[in-house]
Amino acid sequence: MRLHSTVPTATYRLQLQPAFPFRAAEEAVPYLASLGVSHLHLSPVLEAVPGSTHGYDVVDHSAVRAELGGEEGLRSLARTAREHGLGLILDIVPNHMAVPAPATLNGPLWEVLRDGPASRYARWFDIDWAEHGGKVLLPVLAGPLGGELRHFGVAGHGAERVLRYHDHAFPLRPGTEQLPLPDLLDAQWYRPAWWRLARTELNYRRFFTVSELIAVRVEDPEVFAATHGKVVQLLREGVADGLRVDHPDGLADPAGYLHRLAEVTDGRWTVVEKILGRDERLPDWPVAGTTGYDALRHLDGLFVDPAGAAELGARYRAFTGLPPDRGGDWPATVRRAAYKVITHELAAETERLVRTAGRICEGSHRLRDTAPWALRTALREILVRLPVYRPYAVPGRPPAPVDAALLDRAAQDARGVFAVPEEACAADVVRDAALGRLGQGPDQRDFCARFAQTASALRAKSVEDTAFYRHAPLLSAAEVGGDPGRPAVSPEEFHAYCARLQHDWPATGTVLSTHDTKRSADVRARIAALSECPGRWADLMDRLAAEAAEPCAPDPHVAWLAWQSAFGLGPADASRLAPAVLKSVREAGLRTTWTEPDAAYETAVEAFVAAHPCGAARTVLAPLEDALWPSVRANTLGAALLHLTMPGVPDLYMGTERAYAALVDPDNRRAPVFPEAEAGAVDEGLSAEKLHLTRTVLRLRRERPEWFGPGASYEPLTAEGPAAWHCVAFARSGAAVTVVSRLHGRLAQDGGLRGTVLALPGRGRWREVLTGATHGAPVALSELLERWPVALLVRD
Repeated sequence: MRLHSTVPTATYRLQLQPAFPFRAAEEAVPYLASLGVSHLHLSPVLEAVPGSTHGYDVVDHSAVRAELGGEEGLRSLARTAREHGLGLILDIVPNHMAVPAPATLNGPLWEVLRDGPASRYARWFDIDWAEHGGKVLLPVLAGPLGGELRHFGVAGHGAERVLRYHDHAFPLRPGTEQLPLPDLLDAQWYRPAWWRLARTELNYRRFFTVSELIAVRVEDPEVFAATHGKVVQLLREGVADGLRVDHPDGLADPAGYLHRLAEVTDGRWTVVEKILGRDERLPDWPVAGTTGYDALRHLDGLFVDPAGAAELGARYRAFTGLPPDRGGDWPATVRRAAYKVITHELAAETERLVRTAGRICEGSHRLRDTAPWALRTALREILVRLPVYRPYAVPGRPPAPVDAALLDRAAQDARGVFAVPEEACAADVVRDAALGRLGQGPDQRDFCARFAQTASALRAKSVEDTAFYRHAPLLSAAEVGGDPGRPAVSPEEFHAYCARLQHDWPATGTVLSTHDTKRSADVRARIAALSECPGRWADLMDRLAAEAAEPCAPDPHVAWLAWQSAFGLGPADASRLAPAVLKSVREAGLRTTWTEPDAAYETAVEAFVAAHPCGAARTVLAPLEDALWPSVRANTLGAALLHLTMPGVPDLYMGTERAYAALVDPDNRRAPVFPEAEAGAVDEGLSAEKLHLTRTVLRLRRERPEWFGPGASYEPLTAEGPAAWHCVAFARSGAAVTVVSRLHGRLAQDGGLRGTVLALPGRGRWREVLTGATHGAPVALSELLERWPVALLVRD
């Protein structure tokens, strides 16, 4: 892409919230600049729901969030950052806005609820006005309407009168203010409804299954201009330098949106939160690349022993006794989860697609006898078979070969569920409609866009938010962008990936921890070490189950999950571990859910976690922790060094320059505490080592951007000797060499690094920047990695 601003050398993600506003970020600038990053990466800064700890629930695109310090606070942060050589990257949310309580907080939505489809803002939101008699269904009631009527009331005076329901406030359609309550409710452009109706009756598009977030139609040029004006102003006035785009897969036309964004931002550095499948490639969009979850999978996978991971899977199945499709087998678990989500949580979205497909068929003599039930069946069967988030077809344009092949395979498999071949043709109808082949009318365009949008919601909810929590042999593999079915990545795969990045997307983002990762990188590094001793871990689980005192784990899956989470977290802390385990079992949805909680089961889960993994019994982990410490140290430092020196722009999540153990949100969104830049912090052990490594490499990147940036080169290096498989090494531009050791458990069993050497590029001597030692070429790995399990060499 054409870049108006400089590509960052490294970014540092700050999760802003009322407890950590712009002023707090500004105070941390000297310290953050001292680390060596080039840009601060800010979570969403536009006006959001009061008290929001994440900012993705935007209510006003025209204003900077007052709770964070407003626009002057942001500009002050930018000025201070500039004085210290730092720029700002903004996180933007084009897909949705909040449905807040009270609704007055979202001005455009308020006017739509008041004035209906005639509102000047009606084009902003993806609402199906043909449903519910032309009303927007608002699933906000605690119970069925009949039992909630007594909680409604009209408040205010004259034109300011509103309909109240607890904390909610809704506008009144002009002229209806004096009507009796039942008539008044019927006269509005909206229908307050029991929250449980959202699954099947909702008639506006939302973010995944979150009814409190209503989708925005940024494909409309007028809506795009209105929702991006403030961000474009901040870019043009030099307050910010680049963008992170949240969830582009939720948009009707991601490519069209990103082309328009590149035009109005003059090609600023922009990365998109696109979750790529194992073999999926980023479309040819006008962006610098992804936010980096694909890099995370490759980095994590290097430190997983493939044989050990397979054995852990077998022992997990034996320990838990879970059926294949309820956690025992990864592909079967994903498929069952997808069926559950598409028929329950996304039932409303599915039915809208069925209605639209029905209208398309009704308008064609060739397709008219395709029954709605057949369309529904075909739609579900195709959606659950998609191995990626979505296709990117647009009516009127030939579909990309990869999208056509994707849907051809899914449709062919879907035909197999029909008993009558002629009825199986419904799968072809759905395929062709999804690929934009059935015309360019309003229904055809609507189906093509909504199919892809629904596919992305299904993938996220069924894989990341369900299957990841049901299939838990190695929790470090159950991460955003990960593949628990194949968690290990070989050095050859890693090198091929990095070479492709440097060639195709050299300015892409890379990450190890984010506000959305289910476990921080350091927690995953500890858990990954278990793949090196699967038998010892599983034997420990068997012994704990046999010897457990009351309160016992309510089921074996919870025991495995809780103990492995405790191992990853480190020091016991029930206030953090219990909520994370409880969230896991709710997301898994096997015994309890967010919407149908089993109070007795949840109480048993919390009691078990507090008494065992976070109680006196936790001492049983100490011998294993001691035995695996070399692997944990190598995994932690190895992932950090690879991340900071591989192709792309590394993004550091707040606090991860040191040892950082965090579980799923909200645990990973705690307000950070930074040391003063001059005084530094008193760090010991692994935390001190990680800080030294991070600061050293970031400063080198800042001083020598040509070694690591878009114009650099990437050359894999291969060690020779008995331990060569345990070494991952590469050169950047012939000037810096990264060397990382891995799988230390097996390395020790195989005799260590003795007899293994690494040839270095060119001639002369090299200086190792972490220790200051100098080495000739070739270098013996036993000498190079004597003090640290990693090394970064530069020419002396």
